[in-house]
Amino acid sequence: MNLKQLEFAVALAEEGNFTRAAARCHVVQSALSHQIAHLEQELGTPLFERLPRQVRTTAAGEALLVHARQVLASLRHLRADVAAVSGEVRGMLAIGQISSLTDIDVVALLAAFQQAHPQVEFQLRVDKSETLIEQVQARVLDVALVGLAPSAQLDGVCQQVLLEEDLVAVLAPGHRLAGRRRLALADLQDEALVDFPRGTGARRQTDDAFAAAGLPHAVRFEVNLMELVERFVRQGLAIGIVPVSIAAGFQHVLQVPLQPTPTRRVHLVWQRLPTPAARAFVQAVLSRAGAGSGP
Repeated sequence: MNLKQLEFAVALAEEGNFTRAAARCHVVQSALSHQIAHLEQELGTPLFERLPRQVRTTAAGEALLVHARQVLASLRHLRADVAAVSGEVRGMLAIGQISSLTDIDVVALLAAFQQAHPQVEFQLRVDKSETLIEQVQARVLDVALVGLAPSAQLDGVCQQVLLEEDLVAVLAPGHRLAGRRRLALADLQDEALVDFPRGTGARRQTDDAFAAAGLPHAVRFEVNLMELVERFVRQGLAIGIVPVSIAAGFQHVLQVPLQPTPTRRVHLVWQRLPTPAARAFVQAVLSRAGAGSGP
């Protein structure tokens, strides 16, 4: 077993296709296939299920991936730490962010950071908060910007709250509650709501608020994009509860403050043993946000 085989296995699992995995690893497909087969032979079990149009990991493959990603991440840390001894910050920086991030301009942060550290390369991934946190814990991502309910607990990572913002109700101009200057959560307990799926960080913000008030609520439409929240609200099918900064960007809907006011916190999370590039990026974000001194 060697590092190249582990790299090929991770690429194949993430791409789900031998051709794309080979292109990602800059090798011919036959070479990648041969190395995967050799790895399976050495371990004595199939790691991938070959289907007509895709490849899926087996249970053994999933077990391998956990350790393969850790090994490759450790190697990446090793190279970056050695370079840092000479004062050079370099290497790959894998960053995650939620799609509903508005008050923090990640692209501007990356542009400024690249000017200061031109030897650092970036990867950016947009996903839901719980997935990004898991990927930081698994050392797939170096840092992530996530949005969570105040009650959420973060384990296995370093973290800093960057900001806390209110959630507001968004509703169509023709909705029967549209004339209110403020809405109580009790006013919404019998209304159709549109929200993110149960169990997600975004959904927990509203679930916690209603639970704290001892009120039921009916989420009729579960979606994965803020754009869909806006569309359901605009058509008058449901009321949404979103961060005030998100509501400000919605078109042709009304935003109404809530009482009691639900909130969400935007956290910066990073690995407990960050690379020099990750340490520098965390410091840049915290300095920009005025949130602390960093790792």
